[in-house]
Amino acid sequence: MNGQSNQPVIVRANGEIDLDTAPALRRALATALESHREVVLDLSEVTFMDCAGLGALVRARNQADRSGRRLVLRGAGRCVVRLLKLTGLHRRLAVEP
Repeated sequence: MNGQSNQPVIVRANGEIDLDTAPALRRALATALESHREVVLDLSEVTFMDCAGLGALVRARNQADRSGRRLVLRGAGRCVVRLLKLTGLHRRLAVEP
């Protein structure tokens, strides 16, 4: 095996994902995608997301695409879903209830 797990890993985000917190989320997703075929981002406790948070999601999706991995968003609340729909990213990102 090449150091990657076939088991999905869950990355949990909470609170606000903005300019201050997005870099930590970006690092956590990048690390998870390096060692797991599937990464589930649990957004159920996220209360706010801005364009910096969207940037972290897009970067993680691009990394997943390049490396043949899968990124799944799960539990996104209304504010996040609304932002994804306004930007059209709901069509590019795998979003589950």
